[in-house]
Amino acid sequence: MAKQLHINVNILNSGVFGGAWRLPGSDALAAYSIDHYTSIAEKAEEAALDAVFLADGPVIEPIIRHRPGNSFEPSTVLARIAARTSRIGLIGTLSSSYNDPAELARRIGDLDHVSGGRVGWNVVTTAGAAAARNFGRDEEPEHALRYRRAGDFTERVVRQWAAREEFTSPQGRPVVVQAGGSRDGRRLASRVGEVVFSAAQDIDEAKSFRDEIRAGTAEFGRRPEDVVILPGLSTVVGSTEQEARERRELLDDLLPLAYGRTRLAGQLGFPLDDLDLDRPIPRELLTDPDEAGGSQSFYRIVRAIIESEHPTLRQLLRRLSGSSGHRIVVGTPEQIADDIEHWFRYGAADGFNIMPDVLPSGFDHFVDGVVPELRRRGLFRKEYEADTLRGHLGFPIPPAPIAFDVSEQALATAR
Repeated sequence: MAKQLHINVNILNSGVFGGAWRLPGSDALAAYSIDHYTSIAEKAEEAALDAVFLADGPVIEPIIRHRPGNSFEPSTVLARIAARTSRIGLIGTLSSSYNDPAELARRIGDLDHVSGGRVGWNVVTTAGAAAARNFGRDEEPEHALRYRRAGDFTERVVRQWAAREEFTSPQGRPVVVQAGGSRDGRRLASRVGEVVFSAAQDIDEAKSFRDEIRAGTAEFGRRPEDVVILPGLSTVVGSTEQEARERRELLDDLLPLAYGRTRLAGQLGFPLDDLDLDRPIPRELLTDPDEAGGSQSFYRIVRAIIESEHPTLRQLLRRLSGSSGHRIVVGTPEQIADDIEHWFRYGAADGFNIMPDVLPSGFDHFVDGVVPELRRRGLFRKEYEADTLRGHLGFPIPPAPIAFDVSEQALATAR
């Protein structure tokens, strides 16, 4: 296992909490200014973080009336960040379901070249009927079909990067990032992922996930040490434990319930409008996770919480803070560092994709409080030792890709 942590910051709009934009002192429209992203990226670079990460979906969701949740297209923002920084990694999300592999390979490959080898591509299959309708489809493609296409799509993109003879990258080619906890998602991670995001709530579950992904790489002729597992971690930091808990409670109070209910309905796959906020979700409405549409990863997380904690719908919405589904840690910098160190040394994570509660203030709290504590414990670098994302991750320049049977017919069948 790595000797030190790998840490990214997820610049998720106004912050991961559903009520982040309503926190007193926050700018509700900050995510619509490019300075919001570049200033966070500059601070992340000063802290020597591995990368900034941008999530995305090729759709404007109807829940925008409850929260300004949509923002700019990732490769556009990362190009601007690349111009304002020199060493921080740049990871963007682009869909394998709704892009052309040749065009995406050029777009991301060119950005990797001009940034000096700092780009990673987060491969997603894009769940949800809203995105499908945006591309003229009545419903999203079936789950297994989306992942089959994603595997073939990614291998084709990687082959095009490897074949470039001009505008090449100092890191060989962009880093492939993947997130998916379903059975199909785990197979895809073992097949193509170099950085793998996860959403585990339980440390033993997270360790099992990491062990499975690393073991699975051998089936595809890859080395386990060439994969880094980064669970998502939402942080609420306070100078005292009481201060942190009060901040969390305030953010929960600020959550627009209509937003949380709509988000949760999308994850569960059935409407919640007629359900009593102060009663548990009826168990008979829950389906088998392998049969769920949309994101099976987050469906499993939410179902596990329902079955183990038996919360009312209102309690569940507050527990998830707007249905992000990622683990939330609340406390002082020392307490949060304790949690991070425990997961790291236990073998449940190689680092974390940090998702601050509110941006930029929550990230300021993390960098100014938690990062120095991690350094004091010898768990995180004080300065960069490399200039590329692959270098930050400790990866060598990759060899030519293994020859896969990837054809136009295979991609057409998966569409």
